Amino acid sequence: MLFANPRATRAPYPTELRTIMSIERAAESRRWMKDWSGIAREATPLRDLPGLAQKVGVARFSVKDESARSPLGSFKALGAPIALVRQILRLYPDLDPAAVLTGRYADLLKNYTVISATDGNHGKGLAAAARDAGCRCVIVLHANVSVEREQAIAAFGAEIRRITGNYDESVEEAARLSAALGWQVISDTSYEGYEDIPRDVMQGYGTIAAEIVEQTDAKPGEAGAFTHVFLQGGVGGMAAGLASYLWEYQGAQRPHFIMVEPEQADCLLQSAIQGRPAKATGSVDSVMAGLACGETSPLAWKFLETSVDHFMTITDEHAVAAMRALATGGDKDIPIVAGESGTAGLAALELLRADAGLSAQVGLDAQSRVLIVSTEGATAPQTYAELVGESAESVEQRQAAFSKK
Repeated sequence: MLFANPRATRAPYPTELRTIMSIERAAESRRWMKDWSGIAREATPLRDLPGLAQKVGVARFSVKDESARSPLGSFKALGAPIALVRQILRLYPDLDPAAVLTGRYADLLKNYTVISATDGNHGKGLAAAARDAGCRCVIVLHANVSVEREQAIAAFGAEIRRITGNYDESVEEAARLSAALGWQVISDTSYEGYEDIPRDVMQGYGTIAAEIVEQTDAKPGEAGAFTHVFLQGGVGGMAAGLASYLWEYQGAQRPHFIMVEPEQADCLLQSAIQGRPAKATGSVDSVMAGLACGETSPLAWKFLETSVDHFMTITDEHAVAAMRALATGGDKDIPIVAGESGTAGLAALELLRADAGLSAQVGLDAQSRVLIVSTEGATAPQTYAELVGESAESVEQRQAAFSKK
């Protein structure tokens, strides 16, 4: 389904939004995180795939490859860790922000407990940050989180709590435990009375947009290298972090933003239709685990309501096909390891370009320059191999061989 957002605007970035998230605050987060061992020192690759561009009929197709962001395997390494740092600074404002994740204050923090619900990557990021800071971490997992993802989180020292419900119920359980036991929730989704930490998580994702600006030599207030940017859904945090940055930087010349969600986890599409944060209409369960969310983050919606031009949904089958396409590569295209949630943008682009009417609705043509963000690598290696028909290691070997050409 494709829905044109009647509230989308091309006005300059609003002052009221800048007070919540800004380029200045994103730069601060980036400085505080740059020496943490959990993320790469260099920018993640911005990969041009001319073969796929030719296949779908656009002038340029590029992938911001977040699989290289961190040993954690996804962009989530930018969110929960900086939110943890900022929360600790609220308690102890005299600490050196850049030293929190080095373990310098481990004795001070050893009795401090943080908790969050997760589909996998956010929890892994929080667990790794908590371990390095020296505090305790509890992660709530819902019924559909695989044992493979659970083990990956537990490897960073987190205590796992399982529930029988879905993601949204795991969020509720984390909030309940926090209230009952005095633990601190570090979540990427907001709810009534809880916005500061989700804001910090979203702001951390601004690093991705900052790197895109630097890698394409974009100029403030001008149209950038890309006419269209596809963003993954979920609760809306990553999309809000990127869209807000590019909107503030490019102003009215911002790119055309297209939101993509699983058809059974369409909370953002429903929010656009209803004009307010809404719930998904389907079962929520999806192979795109990071996008299998049933309720929109109200804080994220403040940014997405007027910045996203179109909302659309895809099937799990389309996402898996896109995983295989990126893994395969070609004579002109480097193979890319992209996880289930990382390929939503390519799947959506292929669907739109296969239909002239849909392409016209979103302004896609042979001159379009398209960006997607592959938000994760093979964060669940066994699942990746089953879906793609090839191990991530095998794809990486072909990627290395391509780079030597």
